[in-house]
Amino acid sequence: MSSEKSVLRLAEQLDGSGLLGREGADQLVRTVAASKAAAERLGCEDLMAFATSAVREAGNSAEVLDRVRAETGVDLQVLTGEDEARYTFLAVRRWYGWSAGRLLCLDIGGGSLELAVGVDEEPEEAFSVPLGAGRLTRTRFRNDPPTRAEVRETTEWLAEQLAPVAKKIRRVGTPDRVVATSKTFRTLARLTGAAPSSAGPRARRVLTDAGLRQLIAFVSRMSAADLAELEGVSASRAHQLVAGALVAEATMRALSLGELEICPWALREGVILRRLDHTNGSDPDTPPDRTRRTGDTGRTGRHGARWS
Repeated sequence: MSSEKSVLRLAEQLDGSGLLGREGADQLVRTVAASKAAAERLGCEDLMAFATSAVREAGNSAEVLDRVRAETGVDLQVLTGEDEARYTFLAVRRWYGWSAGRLLCLDIGGGSLELAVGVDEEPEEAFSVPLGAGRLTRTRFRNDPPTRAEVRETTEWLAEQLAPVAKKIRRVGTPDRVVATSKTFRTLARLTGAAPSSAGPRARRVLTDAGLRQLIAFVSRMSAADLAELEGVSASRAHQLVAGALVAEATMRALSLGELEICPWALREGVILRRLDHTNGSDPDTPPDRTRRTGDTGRTGRHGARWS
């Protein structure tokens, strides 16, 4: 019914000690308050407020969450990385249906990369690794655009980080369908020729390994300001496009994937779907009743809000 977004990039606001700074905490509080007001204005009956990796991994997450609760009245829950993968997988399964067979789902966020595989609504394996586009931009690149050495070293480092996870996923079996979600993957697909958002959510969109390699060769030489001028690239995310592309390419290489389909549903939809499965609203497996979680983009809609 409605969607409102505020980009916070909290994963990039963690300091050298892993703490979320005052400015980032201030932004989070303001955004939660604004989202709560929007939900009330829109007549939202059930507010599900949750956060993902950035808040989850902040060394001062407990203090930040206490402040959010005290100043906004919202009990912001933090998802575990595995739950991020599980809920995203559920959304993808519901979108494609049982005929999709064994699904492999990939999701690149600001702070982490989620992977899940399985034949049911619950994945057989679900992983979250700290390889988000925002995190890598902050920790791996010192220049804009990154130097060739930075790109090469990051590519080699990503291969090392992904090898153990890829090995575990391959043990589960060959997927019948490989699907990617998130703004990062959608942007990469658009830049390699996929249909624009105006074509609607049902348009089939894919990202190929060949197209991605060609794109990286192009965008890795461009500054964030120049990338923001490209069609389909938002100014708020342009600076982390190269890192996101490198994570995507390294993941496809590690899993020997030639093509990904882009799914319009992701984490938020997965959380909503799980809650709607339980008409009494008391499902213990939904984020409001689970352990706390983190993230960096604030969203409000008919059923919930997310900050990552």
